[in-house]
Amino acid sequence: MNAMVRYGIFKLAARVSIAGFAVACALAADAEVLQTKLARIRIDQRGFITSFVARQSRRECSPKGHPSPLLSLGIGHQIVAPTRAVFSRAGHRIVLSYPQGSSAVVRYASKDRYFRFQLVSLSNRSKVDNIVWGPIHTTVSKKIGDLIGVVRDDDWAIGLLGLDDNTIAGPPTDGDCYGMGYYVHSPDLKKIPIPAPYKEGQWFNIGGDGVSDVAFYSHPEEYFQQVMGNGAKIEPDFGSTLVYHSRDRRKSVVHTFSLLPGFQGSRPRKQVSDPVDVDYVGSSIALYACPDTDGLATIERIERAEGLPHPVIDGKWIHDPSGFKTDFAWWGPHDKMLEYAKALGLHAAQDEGQGEYYANPVDHWQGKRVGFKNGSSLSYKDFTDETNRIGVKYGLHTLCLFLQPGRCSDVTPIPNPHLQTVLRTKLAKPVSATDGEIEVTDPSYLGENGTWPMRDGSNVLRVGQELIGYTDISKSAPWILHGIKRGYAGTKAQAHSKGDELVKLQMNCYNGFCPDMRLMPAYADYYATVMAENGMQYIDFDGLESTLYQNHGYFAVRKFFRRLFQTYAKLTGGKAPRIMGSCVFAGGWEYMSVCNVGGGNNMFDPVLNRWGIEGKDIRNGFGNSYFPPTFGIQDYHSDWSVFDAENLEAKSIGWDGTYMLGLSEDAVEKSGEKAAIFRAIHTWEDARQAHVFTPEIKATFRDLGAKFHLEPVGPGKFRLSKIVEFRQTSNGKFDWVNPDGTQRIGITIQFAKPVSGCTVDLPGGRRLSVEHPLAKGDMVVCENGGAWIADSNRRRIFDLPATGKLPVENGRSHMEVRSTGESANANSFQAIVWTQGPFRVLTGS
Repeated sequence: MNAMVRYGIFKLAARVSIAGFAVACALAADAEVLQTKLARIRIDQRGFITSFVARQSRRECSPKGHPSPLLSLGIGHQIVAPTRAVFSRAGHRIVLSYPQGSSAVVRYASKDRYFRFQLVSLSNRSKVDNIVWGPIHTTVSKKIGDLIGVVRDDDWAIGLLGLDDNTIAGPPTDGDCYGMGYYVHSPDLKKIPIPAPYKEGQWFNIGGDGVSDVAFYSHPEEYFQQVMGNGAKIEPDFGSTLVYHSRDRRKSVVHTFSLLPGFQGSRPRKQVSDPVDVDYVGSSIALYACPDTDGLATIERIERAEGLPHPVIDGKWIHDPSGFKTDFAWWGPHDKMLEYAKALGLHAAQDEGQGEYYANPVDHWQGKRVGFKNGSSLSYKDFTDETNRIGVKYGLHTLCLFLQPGRCSDVTPIPNPHLQTVLRTKLAKPVSATDGEIEVTDPSYLGENGTWPMRDGSNVLRVGQELIGYTDISKSAPWILHGIKRGYAGTKAQAHSKGDELVKLQMNCYNGFCPDMRLMPAYADYYATVMAENGMQYIDFDGLESTLYQNHGYFAVRKFFRRLFQTYAKLTGGKAPRIMGSCVFAGGWEYMSVCNVGGGNNMFDPVLNRWGIEGKDIRNGFGNSYFPPTFGIQDYHSDWSVFDAENLEAKSIGWDGTYMLGLSEDAVEKSGEKAAIFRAIHTWEDARQAHVFTPEIKATFRDLGAKFHLEPVGPGKFRLSKIVEFRQTSNGKFDWVNPDGTQRIGITIQFAKPVSGCTVDLPGGRRLSVEHPLAKGDMVVCENGGAWIADSNRRRIFDLPATGKLPVENGRSHMEVRSTGESANANSFQAIVWTQGPFRVLTGS
C-alpha cells in the first residue's frame, strides 16, 4: 500500500461525504439522537453524524461543514456515502440508502460508555468490496492515535473499536495495512511551532535505505510524527478523521503494496490474495467518547461487555499501567540469571543468548539447551521449573512466521502447498526433471522482481513438490521463464505436466517463506504448544510483519493471535502468555503486553537524559494509542552510576512505559555500583507495584533536566528526591549554578589521561589531595562525606581522607582541579556535580 494513496483515500472519503451531503439536503426525513452517559450524537436523515457533543462540557466535536457518514461503501477505489436514512426506533435499526442502489440495515444501541453499530444486511452488493465505518470527522487533534483509531485532547478522547476480527482499523487499502512514513503535526503550536516550509499534515518518507530499521527514524523534531497505523489521521482543515472497515474476504483481490513507500528497492509489487470465507455482513463497531483520562478504562469496559480478547496476567489487564513491569534480556551462561532477577525484582526474561528461533513443526525445543559455565546444561522445562517458581516468565526470541529452507519441515525437503503465494498460473508445456526452460500460459506479474519484503532477486516458484528459482520472464509470448534453478532450497527436481499449477511464493525478508491463511493457525498452535510443553510464559515475535504477508492485513494479525491465545489457554489451564514483538499492529494491540524494540541511545540515553529519534517516534506513536511507550533494550553499562539506572526507571514510569534491561554476568560483575543499582531498581519496581506514583509525580519524572532517587522507608512507603546533574569537560576549572536552595551534593572527576596525582579545591574552601597515580578513566569521587578513587567502572580502588558533607547554597559555585605528571598540562577531565533536593514521602494506595 502506498501511504500517499492511503491518505488520498481519506481525502476522497471526505469529498464523497460532502457530495452525499449536498445530494441529500433536499430529502426530508426524521433524525435520531443517541446518547451515552458522556456523549450525544445526532444522525440526520441522510445517515450523517452532524453533531457529536460532550454532554458535561457541551463541547461540539463534529466540525462545522464536515458531517460524518455513519456507514460508507467501498466500491473499487471509491468510497460512497449514504444519501438517505430511515429510522426504526422500535427495532433500533437504521436503513441507509446509497446512490448506486444498495440498501444497508444497521442495528444501533446506546451503551453506558459507547455507541454500538452493526451491519445486519446489505442489498445490491455485488460490486461492494468493503464497508466503511465513517469516516468520522472530529475537532479533536492534539494526539493522533493512528494505530488503533483514537484521537485525544487534554480532556477528551474519541475512538473506534472493531467488535469482530474482520472489522479493522483504517480505510480500505491495498494490503489492508498502513505504509510507513512521517507526517507533520504539532500537539501544541505554542510550545512546538512548525517552521516554514513545513505545514500541518504534510507527509514525508521515512529515512535510510529501506533496510536498516534504525535509519527509518530520521526526523528528530517533535513536530514530526511517525505513522504507526491508519485508524486515525490529522485533518488540518478541521481536526481529525477516524475510520474502520470490513472486507468481503471471499473475493480474490489484486494488491499493489509496499510497507516502505518511496524507496527504489521497496517499490510496490502486485500480489493476488487468496480468498477466505469471511464476509462484512455482521461487522460491528464501538464508537466511544470520554475524558482522556478514562480512555483505557473505556476500552476495557468495551472489551469486557463485548466478549473481546482481554488478556489478564498476574491479575492485571495487560494494558493497565499499574501492572507494567520491566523485563530483562539475558546473554551468556545462566549461572547468575536467576540470582540477578531476584535481586533486581524483575519478572520476565528474554533469553537472547539462545539466538533466534525459527518455526519448525518437528522441533519442539527439546533437549538440554540452557548452558552453565561448568559445561552442564538443562532442558527448557527443567529451567522454567526454576524460573516459574520464583515468578520469572521465561521465553525465547523467535522469528514468528519465517519459514526457512533447511530449518522448517514445511519448506524442506517437501514444500507445503499452503506456503503463501502472490500469484497463480499454469504450465504451457510438460517439463522434465532436467529441463532448463519453463513456459507458462499467463505471465501475470511474474516479471516483477521480488515480493512483499522488497528484496530484489527473491523469486521462487512452486510446482507440485518442487521449488524453482528464476530471474525474469520473456517480454512477449511465448512466456518463457529465465534463470531457472531447479530443485531450489533442497527440494527435488521433478517432471511436471502441461496444465499443472505454478505459483510464485511470498518471501520473507530473510529469504525464506511464510504460511498462508490456512496454514497460519497451525503455527499459532505450534508456538502455543511448544511454550506450554517447555513451561514458557513469555515469547518475543520478531518479524511480526510476517502476519501481514498474507495480504489480509490486521485481520490476519488478529486471527494469528486469537488462535495462539486460545490454544495456550487450553494447554495451561486458562493462562495468557506475555507477548513481545518487533512492532505493534492494529489487531495485535489487544494481545501484546510490550514492544521493547530498538535500544540504547537510539531510544534514550539515561546518562545524558536525552531522547533518540527512534525513542521519540515510538514514545509518541505508541503512547497516542494507549500502548506503553518503550525505552527499548537498554544494556546494563558497567560504568553507570546508580542515578543513571534510576533514571531509566523514573522515565519509564513517568511515561507509563516499559523497557528491557540487557544483562550479562560479564557486564554486571564489572560494575562498581552493582549493589546500589540492583537495590535501586528493585525499589522502583516495588514502588510501581505499590501504586505510589500519582499522575502529578509521573509528570515530573518526564523532566529531562532531572533524575530521581528513591529509597524504601517501610512497607509500601518510599522517600523520593530530585537529582540535578551539572556536567562539564574542563582542563582545570569548573563552575555551576545551583538554582535551588541549599542542596546536598556529590562530585565525580574522571581523567582523560593518566596523571601522577592531583589536588581538588572543593566548594566551601576544602582541598582534597591525591598523591597516587591515576590511570586513564579513573575517577575521584566525593559522596556522603567520604572520598575515594574508583576505576572507569566505578569500582573503588582506595579511600581518600573524608571530606565531610558538601552542601552548596543557592547561586554560583566553583571547583578547581590541578593534576601532576607528564600529561598534566594537556590533561582534561569530566566533572559531574549532582545536587539532591529535599525528600518527599510516598505511600502506596
